[in-house]
Amino acid sequence: MAQAEQSYETIRYERPSENVARIMLARVETRNAQNLQMLYEIDDALDVAMQDDEVRVVIIGADGPHFSSGHDLKNRGRIGDFGPPKMGVGGFREPGQAGHMAYEQEVFLGFCWRWRNMPKPTIASVQGKAIAGGLMLIWPFDLIVASEDAQFSDPVVTFGVNGHEYFVHAWEVGHRKAKEMLFTGEALSAQEAKEIGMVNRVVKREDLESETLALAEKIGRQPAMGLKLAKMSVNQSLDAQGMWNAVQSAFGLHHLGHANMRILHQSAVEPTGAKKIRKQAKEAKPAS
Repeated sequence: MAQAEQSYETIRYERPSENVARIMLARVETRNAQNLQMLYEIDDALDVAMQDDEVRVVIIGADGPHFSSGHDLKNRGRIGDFGPPKMGVGGFREPGQAGHMAYEQEVFLGFCWRWRNMPKPTIASVQGKAIAGGLMLIWPFDLIVASEDAQFSDPVVTFGVNGHEYFVHAWEVGHRKAKEMLFTGEALSAQEAKEIGMVNRVVKREDLESETLALAEKIGRQPAMGLKLAKMSVNQSLDAQGMWNAVQSAFGLHHLGHANMRILHQSAVEPTGAKKIRKQAKEAKPAS
């Protein structure tokens, strides 16, 4: 199988089946928090899969009890440390909000939108918690298979901003549930997420890997061109609704929130926010 052997430090790239590639988040010690290295490795692995004509479907899964605890708040990486910038933004070394915004245009907003528009079908396979930035490793992808214990939350309003950077909440969960999710910070259960159309299938935890692979293999038997055109057609339907313009607008408001926090607290986020989110991550139960 072409390009099957890839070596990474924060993820694994696998070929579990003839037409299927699988990217596994592998930072169990941080509950798969996304640092800069992980983001660039995911992006590289997706490129490998897209350029391999034997691959028709890509699964994104995670080791350990939780899919992802979000952004790694201890991340100290700099753009350029793990390969050249991909999005053509520039300005990463500028002081103040300018450099911060450029950074997030590259690896948060830029990567998410890039992944969303990659031509082959993608499936996120989710267990345990997916918190804030963890949703940014799920929502760009086409289908979601969740285990019964999966929980989805974006409690980032506690940081003094509007939510995580890839702001597609209204499309993913509907506008009223999006507001409740953001205002309260409460988690959605896997079943509730399925009922509102965010999750495609809910399965037993022990069946998550096999059920996701079976779905990928079923999709992988379809003609590659038909899959590509179907994905483009659905994505372009969302584009016609103004999704990209709305995402960019929310991203600007996100950075207004960061700038306000810098003025008030000399910090990009409300200083007690991280403590509140860590506490919630340990204690929260899904909203009923």
